[in-house]
Amino acid sequence: DAFDEQGKLKIPKERAINKIGHGLHTLDPVFSQFSVNEEISTIARQLQFKSPQVLQSMVIFKQPYIGGPVPSHQDSSFLYTEPLSAVGFWFALEDCTSENGCLWFIPGSHKDTPVTRRFVRDPNGTGTTFIGDKELVFDESKYVMREVKAGTLVLIHGSVIHKSAPNHSKNSRYIYTFHVIEGNAHYPADNWLQPTKQVPFTSL
Repeated sequence: DAFDEQGKLKIPKERAINKIGHGLHTLDPVFSQFSVNEEISTIARQLQFKSPQVLQSMVIFKQPYIGGPVPSHQDSSFLYTEPLSAVGFWFALEDCTSENGCLWFIPGSHKDTPVTRRFVRDPNGTGTTFIGDKELVFDESKYVMREVKAGTLVLIHGSVIHKSAPNHSKNSRYIYTFHVIEGNAHYPADNWLQPTKQVPFTSL
């Protein structure tokens, strides 16, 4: 929706950005201080993490009028560990409403929906691909909408099915999110996001 029929931007570039990531907490001191601190560590340990590690930090901009939907998914498809451990820390930077694309969840789906699809590095090239089940389809009638105020922290279990709608309103919907995994869990070498010696996953 940001481009015209000739492929040219219809809006200013700064209003067309979708996402900045996926390691803001390793690159910027403000995001580092916000993401890696005693308060976040305490929350992680209350969630029974023994050796919590932070990864995949990003700002997601659901821009006015053009912000696209995020289809149904489970976060552990992208941050797979054995055993499963991913939890999303999702911070609303603005009010998230039914009009500007708030989150929708299927309550209890983390208890009865196994993770059968993974986003991995393509072994045949330099890109990424999905393996496992084809794109999953879920019963739309089971979804529950969750509007939240700016400043709210939403904790998202890695197996819970969730999505967000497009933003056709005049208001933006900006959020900051990162994930925490169990550092003692096995993190497969084919996961799309990999730590390096220079930029390891960050311990809390």
